[in-house]
Amino acid sequence: MNALDWQHMPYFLAVARTGSLRGAGEQLNTMHGTVNRHISALETAYGVQLFGRTRGGLELTNAGRSLIPIAEDAEKLFLGARRRLQGLDREEAGSVRFSLTGSMAYEIVAPILTRFFEECPEIDLEISVSDRLEDINRLETDVSLRFAHEINEDVVAKKLYAMALAPHASRNYLERHLPNAGRRGEGLHWIGWDEINRSPDWVEQTPFPMAEVRHATMDHVMQLGLLRHGFGMVNTSVYFDTIYPEIMQVPGTKVTLDRSLWLLLHSDIRRTTRVRRFVDFMADNLKAIKPLLQGDLI
Repeated sequence: MNALDWQHMPYFLAVARTGSLRGAGEQLNTMHGTVNRHISALETAYGVQLFGRTRGGLELTNAGRSLIPIAEDAEKLFLGARRRLQGLDREEAGSVRFSLTGSMAYEIVAPILTRFFEECPEIDLEISVSDRLEDINRLETDVSLRFAHEINEDVVAKKLYAMALAPHASRNYLERHLPNAGRRGEGLHWIGWDEINRSPDWVEQTPFPMAEVRHATMDHVMQLGLLRHGFGMVNTSVYFDTIYPEIMQVPGTKVTLDRSLWLLLHSDIRRTTRVRRFVDFMADNLKAIKPLLQGDLI
């Protein structure tokens, strides 16, 4: 295996893991045509077909399956070397890749990041907002802010505190619909999260288990927008009714503690000065707004 082969290996592994050129391109932040060129070059170099095309996407051939453990060993070797070198970095200047979900990004974290930019102008953040969980061990991101019950990955996990959620709606929606609603929520409706989980378990624990679940979006920002414009109810952070006067907690509902906030990073880069500086800043500022994110439960 020569040096050029190693350049193609990340593309080979990405296709093997996602099952498609497009999925691999999204994972590697490149075009699927670029992925295809690297796979073709690798197949030409070895004189074998590594993937077969099926209706469901790309599947590994016998030759492809035999290459997987070799490629993964190489990946571990190079990623480990990179993490060790990053961990030796004592410079505060440079870039830090930071990933988080849309539910936290725009209203809760953006003001904190603005203060960080002013305090640490030499640190350049590359910010990824997505519900897809970037793999820290594969160096898809340096620091990740997660909203989860537990973290089972082999990473450094800094647990902050649980978030408080409650059913919310716009004041206009409640004025129009709540007076005529049935005893168990008939005539009201929830904004759905996804097709698979259209009626989540927590709906049964609210005063409105018979409210209809209508429409669905995985984008929390869209949910919040629909909520503010008077469409339905959403179980969301108590923080939002402190910054949007047009919405409020639905009368008769309870505030509950849900999943916790976690800051995650790989153990090999936690000693990198700029990473440690960013993580400490985020942790301190998130702790400072804990009363707003836990409402009356603190």
